Amino acid sequence: MILKNLKILLQNVRKNHLIVNTILETHSHFNIILIQEPPWSVICKIPSTASSEGKNFIGTVHHPNWLLFTINPANKVTSPRITAYINIHLSPLRFSLCSDINNHSDILLMLFTNNHVQYFIMNIYSDSFHSALKYLKDIEVNIDNVLVMTGDFNIRDSLWDPSFPHHSSISDNLLIIADSFNLALSLPTNPCLTRYFDTVGEANLTIDLMFL
Repeated sequence: MILKNLKILLQNVRKNHLIVNTILETHSHFNIILIQEPPWSVICKIPSTASSEGKNFIGTVHHPNWLLFTINPANKVTSPRITAYINIHLSPLRFSLCSDINNHSDILLMLFTNNHVQYFIMNIYSDSFHSALKYLKDIEVNIDNVLVMTGDFNIRDSLWDPSFPHHSSISDNLLIIADSFNLALSLPTNPCLTRYFDTVGEANLTIDLMFL
């Protein structure tokens, strides 16, 4: 199987099961769905030597038409804030997680092989403390053939949001990280905000970005 292009959907679902189910059910024309802040819940009890009642097995949304990629959570409190769904039709590309390269629960680094060449896709949730970005900056990992680095970066900046008048030094770190992977910020053909608040008076934001 040789893939000539990828259709990727990026969405912060704010821990909502219904939104994830709806996306997986209605967006089969996409190749990859990258989720930030996915929902986690106790699926069942599994045998445990520490408790006669068993140990909680924590899981998220599954769908028969999608391959789920995520880091196994220890509990709901410390669950990863990123997941990825690969359309089952892309199974021949042999997607896999690169846990030997990345050791951060909010960075999902995936590898696949297309036409005998290995490529990487990175899905990131960087919280208000910019934990994921600090991790990437500190490890200075060298990875060739990163196609996409995308996610919810929680950074407001005039570089990608004309309604915001300020520039952040954190943005400089993000751009340096992207440049280390030979990536550049992709500006949308139809610019729009990426987070809309329910509360009246809250400013809507542009904080979800894609680097290609």
